[in-house]
Parts: sequence; structure tokens; C-alpha cells
Amino acid sequence: MTDSPLKIRPTEACRWDVAALGEVMLRLDPGEGRVRTARRFDVWEGGGEYNVARALAKGFGRRAAIVTALPRNDLGLLVDDLMAQGSVDRRHVVWRDWDGVGRNTRVGLNFTERGFGVRPAKGTSDRANSAASQLRPDEVDWARLFGAEGVRWFHTGGIFAALSETCAETALAAVQVARAHGVIVSFDLNYRASLWSAHADPEAARRFGREIARHVDVMIGDAWGFRQCLGLEVDPGADLDVAAETYAREFPDVRIVAATRRRAETAGRNDWAAAAWCDGSTVRSTARPGLEVLDRVGGGDGFVAGLAHALLDGRDLQAAVEWGAAHGALAMTTPGDAAMVDAAEVEALVAGADARSLR
Repeated sequence: MTDSPLKIRPTEACRWDVAALGEVMLRLDPGEGRVRTARRFDVWEGGGEYNVARALAKGFGRRAAIVTALPRNDLGLLVDDLMAQGSVDRRHVVWRDWDGVGRNTRVGLNFTERGFGVRPAKGTSDRANSAASQLRPDEVDWARLFGAEGVRWFHTGGIFAALSETCAETALAAVQVARAHGVIVSFDLNYRASLWSAHADPEAARRFGREIARHVDVMIGDAWGFRQCLGLEVDPGADLDVAAETYAREFPDVRIVAATRRRAETAGRNDWAAAAWCDGSTVRSTARPGLEVLDRVGGGDGFVAGLAHALLDGRDLQAAVEWGAAHGALAMTTPGDAAMVDAAEVEALVAGADARSLR
């Protein structure tokens, strides 16, 4: 555990092992049914950036905090309670007064079907004008979070940045201050054309993406995302080593570029693997062809959480990619965005454990 590619602040110097910035929505899940015919839903909390912090807190025992915004109403309080159950600290949540109807602010909703066989998983978002989409850089005391309190690892991503112009500005301000305080910054591109298309500036994704990328230590993304979101001249189907070399030439301060590789044979059977690049070399995880999937949403976030946990532990990049891929695989065996596994289960899978009953 002496070959870590990152210089991470020591545990005793920081209040938080990880802090995340992003929207936390209510996920409404019809189980095995369809949203269009549902009569009841299971309710979960979720959001790309939050999922990473929650997994690190609940599954790996890390000290985690979330930066987000919520309306001061019963739905906001429900999200807050769910985050508390996820062991994520909420002292940096921005609370907004609610007008009683939701014209001024609201909780974002995400209706998610798991899919089955040839019917793919499907998400339907209802998140316009959400509290988090209104976040501004000056609403968060970044100096307190990254300086006075101290953070070892900060994570945010392209889904949050795409919600509004002010969200993109907030993400940029956060990564700038985090980097200035010696915090490891990870960013998941998670490019969504449908979100960025709402911006007045058609080049907003590339404009903000490139500015944010200059302050990122660990970039999560692939060739297609680099081309679409950063404007890099790379074949969208290129393997990670080619894409990462192209990325590093443009953004030389990056330390790690990582991505998952998934091919969906059916909604419930996916080929699953991951890889990471550092200093010109690429390492790859154990491949899991035909991985059986209960709920694919959150698998990528599970990968990021496992990767970050191993690197925070001081493990080398090969071990970190194995932990990330294993955690992502396990996260897809349970319903909801959030992983319901712990470090011992991930470690066992990394070591080659099978699916025999534990008694």
C-alpha cells in the first residue's frame, strides 16, 4: 500500500474524508412494473454525486459530507432524513423557503424503471426549478469546508454542472478552492445532452467542462464524453488508454483517468469491467462478462466510490480499479441508487469469492 498515485491529505488533518457537491433527488421506483401504470412506488434518495459520498459513508465507514440545496417543506425533510440514514453529514445543505406550491423551488424527482430482458432500464426526470439547480457559488462557505474543516477528497460531476448556469459556476468555484487547499478533486463527466441543451449558450458544456477539467486530479470519463463535453479530437469509440493520453495532453495536471466499460446484453445481464490510466500506463479490472444485474442505476457511482476508498487507503491503482469494479458490480445487485454492501463484501469479491450462500 505504498504505491498510491495520489498525495492525499492525512486523515488527522481533515474533518471529512470526502465531500460531494450535487443535487439529491427523490427516486420513485415502481419495482417490477412500469411508471405509466404504477399504483405504488418505493422511495429512495439519489443523485450521481451524492451516491458516491453515501457509499463511502455507509458502506466504507468514511466521514462524508454533502453540499446541496433543499426546500424547507416535507419533501425536503424527507430527503434530509434519508441522507441521515445514509450517514452523510448535512451541515452544508442550503435550505430554501418554499412558497407553498413549488413555483419558486422544489425537490427534484426521478422515476426509474429497472427494465427486464429486452426492455431497457428507463429514467424519467422531473427536476426543473429544483432547489439544487439554483445553487450559486456565494451560497457555500468553501473556505470553511476545505480550509477550516478540511477535506481529503472532493467529488462532483457533469450532471450537477449541467442543471443551470449557476450550478456550473458553483462547480467551478468549488474545484478551484478545493485544489487550492490541497484536496484531491474527482469529477465524473456524466455527459447528458438533454441537460446541457437547455443552456442559452450552446457551447456551455465545453466551456465549463474545460475550465473545470483544469482543476481535476481524477477524471471519470471515456472517449465519447471527452469529445462531446471537452471538444477533444478523439475517436468516440477509442479505448481508455488512447482517450486518456489525448486528455492528458490537453490537461497535464490530471493524475488519473478512469472509466467503466459496460455492454448490455439484456437489462439484467451486462458485461462489466473498468480501467484506469496514470502516467502513461493503463490498468484493467477483472472482467465480468454476463454479470447479472438487478438495478443498473448507480453502478458507475459505485465504481467511483470503490476507487476512491481504495486510493484513500493508500492502495495502488490496480487494487483501486479492482475495488471500484467490484463495488460497482455489487451495487447493481440491490434496488435503488445507493449501494447496500460493505467493505468486507467488496474485499471478498476482489479476492475471488463466489455467490454461494453465507451461513
